[in-house]
Amino acid sequence: MEPQGKGNLRRVFVVLFEVWVATSLALLLLFVLSNTWRWPDTPAVCSCSGQTGEASPTPRQEEAIAAYSKSNESSFTDLAELLPKVATDDGTVIITSVNEAFARPNSLLDIFRESFRAGEKISHLLDHLLVVAVDAAAFNHCRAVHPHCYHLVVKSMDLSSASNFMSQAYVELVWTKLSLQQRVLELGYNFLFTDVDIVWFRNPFRHIAVFADMTTSSDVFNGDADDLNNWPNTGFYYVKSTNRTVDMLRRWRAARTRFPPDHEQNVFNYIKHELAGAGGLGMRVQFLDTAIFGGFCQLFRSDMGKACTMHANCCVGLGNKLHDLRGVLDQWRNYTSLRPEERKKGGFGWTVPAKCGTPDKRE
Repeated sequence: MEPQGKGNLRRVFVVLFEVWVATSLALLLLFVLSNTWRWPDTPAVCSCSGQTGEASPTPRQEEAIAAYSKSNESSFTDLAELLPKVATDDGTVIITSVNEAFARPNSLLDIFRESFRAGEKISHLLDHLLVVAVDAAAFNHCRAVHPHCYHLVVKSMDLSSASNFMSQAYVELVWTKLSLQQRVLELGYNFLFTDVDIVWFRNPFRHIAVFADMTTSSDVFNGDADDLNNWPNTGFYYVKSTNRTVDMLRRWRAARTRFPPDHEQNVFNYIKHELAGAGGLGMRVQFLDTAIFGGFCQLFRSDMGKACTMHANCCVGLGNKLHDLRGVLDQWRNYTSLRPEERKKGGFGWTVPAKCGTPDKRE
C-alpha cells in the first residue's frame, strides 16, 4: 500500500497537471478565435495566391474596382424615380435591354412581350418589367408599346443596329447593362435580368432560392444546382440587393480589364470561383436547370410540362432568332390548347430549331 503522504503528493501533481492542460487549451482556443473570427459575410483575406482565403486584388485591380464604382456614382440620376413604379412588393424589378433593331415592330421585343400574354398567369409580370433602351429610336419604339421604358445614353458608340456576336458593338452592349444593374442594386432593389431573345411561359420566381445571392441560368447544366462547374448564361439571372452583391458587380465590371476584349458572361465564368468559391467573396450562387429554363444549347433536356423560359442561345443572327422563337411560341400554344388530361400524360418536348443550335445553321 502506498504511504499516505506520497498519495497526497501525487494527487496534487495530477490536479496541477489538469489545471495546466485546461489553461493551455483555453489560451490556444482564444488565440485561434482572435485570429480567424470574422463577422458573417466578411471573407478571410489572404495576401498570397494559392492559399485558403480570398486573394487580395492587386493594386491595379483595386484601381479598376474604384474606377468602376466611381463611374456609377453620378450616373442614372433619374432611375431612382422610376424603379418604385416598376418594382414588385418585395422590391424586385425585371429588366431587359434593347437597341433599335431589337425594339422595332415585329422584332424581339414584340415576341418577348407576347410570350407573357401566352404564358400561364404571368401577364401581370409585364407591370414589373423595365425595358432599357440603349438608343433614342429604341426608346421611342418601347414607349409605343410598353409603360416602363428607360433611355440609357451610351456615348461611346452607336448600338442601334443588330450586332454580330462578339463584335465591338455587341461587347459594349452587354457590358453597358452591368453598370445599370449595379446602380439598381445600390438603390436597394433586387433585379431579374432577362435577355430579350427569351420567351417566358411560367413564373420563374418559384424556382429562385431565397438564400441565394445570385441565381443564373445555364448554357450547360450538370444536375447539381450548387456546382460552380456549371456553365452560366447571364442572359437570365436574378441578384438580391445586398452590400455583397454590389461588391460583386463592381468586381465583375472591373475584371473586364483583365480579360479584354471578352464579353461579360465569359468573364463571369472566369472569376466565378473568386466570387463564390471557398474563401472567395462569399457569394451564394445557384444554377438553374436547363430542363426548366431551356435554351437551344441544351434543348434535348427541356420539357414543356415544366418549362419556364426558352432562350435563343447558341444562335447567331437576328433573323434566325426571330424565326425559331416564333416556332417555339407556336409549339407552346399547341401544347396549351390540349385538354388538361392530355397534358398530364407528359412527354412533350420541343422540336429541333430550324435555324439555330448548330454551327451549320447560320444566315
